[in-house]
Amino acid sequence: MEKIARIDTTSLRTVIDPDTIAGCEQLGDLSAEAWILVEDSTGMVISQKNADKRMFMASLTKMMTCLLALESEKLSDSIDITQEVCPLRDSHIRPGDAFLMSDLVDEMMLLSDNNAALAISNHLGGSEEAFCEMMNAKAAYLGMDSTHFANPNGMPNDSNYSSARNLLSLARYGLCDSLFASIVSTSKMDIPLLDGRHLPSQNTNVMLESYAGCIGVKTGYTRQAGACLASAATREGVTLVLILLNSRSRSSRFIESAILLDYGFRVMKAYRSHTP
Repeated sequence: MEKIARIDTTSLRTVIDPDTIAGCEQLGDLSAEAWILVEDSTGMVISQKNADKRMFMASLTKMMTCLLALESEKLSDSIDITQEVCPLRDSHIRPGDAFLMSDLVDEMMLLSDNNAALAISNHLGGSEEAFCEMMNAKAAYLGMDSTHFANPNGMPNDSNYSSARNLLSLARYGLCDSLFASIVSTSKMDIPLLDGRHLPSQNTNVMLESYAGCIGVKTGYTRQAGACLASAATREGVTLVLILLNSRSRSSRFIESAILLDYGFRVMKAYRSHTP
C-alpha cells in the first residue's frame, strides 16, 4: 500500500526539465480531458492534466470488479448465467451458459463484457448494490477519495465516477497482483465454458500487440465518459503507468496513450542519465 500511495511530483524537475524533452510539444494537442503518467517504481509523475478532476470512467470500473473477484478466494466457483444478469445486448455470454469464476473474469477483462461483470457482482455480493458497497470499501482502503462506484461495469451512471489519479492507484495496486497482471497483459485466449465449448476472446486493448512493451491494462468507452484507457508498459527496466480519460474516440485513446508513453520513456532516459 505504501508503494501504491506514493506519488512524487517534485523529484523529476529537480534533475531535468521535462518540458525540454522531445515530444512535450505534442501534449498540448491531445484531445484527452485528463491524464496522469508515472514511473511505477518511484511513483514519480512525468505528466498530468486535470488529474484530480472527477470524471466518468466507463469500463475502467472493471479493474475494481476484477480485483475483488481475484481476492475473493472463489475463483473455482461455477457461475450460471441467468436472464437477470443479461440486460445488455452487447455481450458475449447468454442465459444458460456456465463458467468457472476465474474464466468469467478473464472473459470480462479481455472482452470488456458488461453482463459478465454483473454476473460476477451478483455472485460475490448477492446483489449489484451489495457488491458496489464492497467496491467502495476497497476504494476507501486504497485512498481513492474522489471515487464512487455505482455499478460493476461502468455503464453510464452519474454516481459512477473517479479521477485519473485515483484510477492510477487502482491500476498500480492491481498490477502488484500477479494474476491481475497476467490477465491484463493477455492479448487473446479461448475462454472455456463448463459445457466444453470455448469462446475465442481478443483483448479490446490493441496496444498489447501494437505498442512494444505494453503489459496492460484496461479499455473503457461510453458516450458519457468518452474513450478511456489505463495503460502500462515496460522498457529497459522502466515501467510506466498511464490513465487517460475522455479522449475523442476509441482510436485516439490508443494514439494519445502511445504519444504519452513514448514521451515518458524519453523523459526517464534523460532522468536516469543525470542520476547515479
